[in-house]
Amino acid sequence: MEVIIYSAPWCVWCNKTKEFLKQNKIEYRDINIEEDRKAAEEMIRKSGQMSIPVIEVDGKMIIGFDKEALKRALNLKD
Repeated sequence: MEVIIYSAPWCVWCNKTKEFLKQNKIEYRDINIEEDRKAAEEMIRKSGQMSIPVIEVDGKMIIGFDKEALKRALNLKD
């Protein structure tokens, strides 16, 4: 399973998302859109969103820290 999070260091919801992934022992690739403009453009192209976080789970885009959508996409149980 490939998990990518498009984020920025100052983003509270990005940090909450990363903490959720760590707590559930999910490996992810963190892309800082402030440092990587091409990645920011790719995120906008893929998701249609300019806000962060954007989480990509095996090609499925999740916008914002949506815990229930993340659980479903990652096949996590309560």
